[in-house]
Amino acid sequence: MKKNYLLLLILFFNVAVFAQKETWKNLFDGKTLNGWKILNGKAKYQVLNGTIVGTTVKGEANSFLATTVNYGDFILELDLKVGNMNSGIQIRSFSDTSSKGMNTKEKITDGRVRGYQVEIDPSDRAWSGGIYDEARRGWMYQTEMNPAAKSAFIKNGWNKYRIEAIGSVIRTWVNDIPVTYLVDDMNLTGFIALQVHGVKDREDGQQVQWKNIRIQTGAAMKPRPLDSKTPVANYTLNTISPQEKAQGFSLLFNGNNLEGWRTVGQTTAPEKGWQVDNGILHILPQEANQTSKFGDIVTVNQYKAFELNFDFKLTEGANSGIKYFVAESGTSRAGLGLEYQILDDERHPDAKLGTEGNRTLSSLYDLIPADKIDARFQQKIGEWNHGKIVVYPNNLVQHWLNGFKVVEYKRGSNIYKVLVAHSKFVKSKNFGLAEKGPILLQDHGDAVFYKNIKIRELTN
Repeated sequence: MKKNYLLLLILFFNVAVFAQKETWKNLFDGKTLNGWKILNGKAKYQVLNGTIVGTTVKGEANSFLATTVNYGDFILELDLKVGNMNSGIQIRSFSDTSSKGMNTKEKITDGRVRGYQVEIDPSDRAWSGGIYDEARRGWMYQTEMNPAAKSAFIKNGWNKYRIEAIGSVIRTWVNDIPVTYLVDDMNLTGFIALQVHGVKDREDGQQVQWKNIRIQTGAAMKPRPLDSKTPVANYTLNTISPQEKAQGFSLLFNGNNLEGWRTVGQTTAPEKGWQVDNGILHILPQEANQTSKFGDIVTVNQYKAFELNFDFKLTEGANSGIKYFVAESGTSRAGLGLEYQILDDERHPDAKLGTEGNRTLSSLYDLIPADKIDARFQQKIGEWNHGKIVVYPNNLVQHWLNGFKVVEYKRGSNIYKVLVAHSKFVKSKNFGLAEKGPILLQDHGDAVFYKNIKIRELTN
């Protein structure tokens, strides 16, 4: 009886293991390229020793070995190895031959592959696992946002990638280290593809290898639990993702009205000037015959240590700002506080004033100039930029622009006090040193747009 019971246990264990293995479907049979097709360029793809090997061809554009099947929600795992070349894994992507009937706003006819690309980056910048939008919007998530992920990639060795694309959420891991949490709904289905980057005038014959390519879909999917550390890039309008909720974020602007906001010096929200249209908060420009501005608005609640995220869009020549640790004076329509400068640097004269550019975009206004980011990461006037202000409990403060830290200082430090003493705020006693204060959106007389304003309070 014991012997039969032992045999049943062994059989049950083997069935369970087999069933677990069966939740994965192989996308590569280890012998052929059946189920795949080459798009965009003409790099060389072949199967060698159970591995797909992609080889660059001089003069060819980016090439993609794409699945012949489109996938919506899935979990993808694969192993890859690359030398010194940049590469990537396309997901939810499309071309002119695959976009018909897809849930995408674009129908293309130039043969280009477009869509989300999970980065393979062996360079020292270490952006592996980040997400690039191929032939569309460019970088959406790079590891400057998540420095802990920079050490994940193994140069000249095999790396394990995991990609979870479920609903509007895309998460990535490199060697089991979490890299990205992206929320975007531009398109929710498409093919998977392996990129060989174009080399143009560079030396050809460079290679990238892939193996153990497998996928889960439907009920077989077993996503990993949320974590509290991976930063979120959320491109959907005024939403809080499960990860953001777990991290303590809430909407500071609900997308419908000015609930939670009031005019500076008053107890109620403004009746005119600040408008909400289709989930966007908009300050109207001051008219030529208008004798005064509409006024700044501040949050009803006050904040001590926090992380504030926001998207903003400037009109040509516009000036605005987001202030924190704001002090109000009587019934004045303007508040005084530390300011994340929002400005058209090319056209507004304020950019040329101050000292060493300390009144330019994302600077700590009139105190610390922002580090300049690469022009390709700063959006044009009329397009959305992403800003972030972080105030830690120890008074360390950071300004971020489009995923890059551009200002860092210690509130109340000796250096801070010297900066204030040489600024326009020299006569403002204890400027910016309040224990807590509201968040302010500035009316500077120009049209500026805001959305996705979110905050979480920090305790450590």
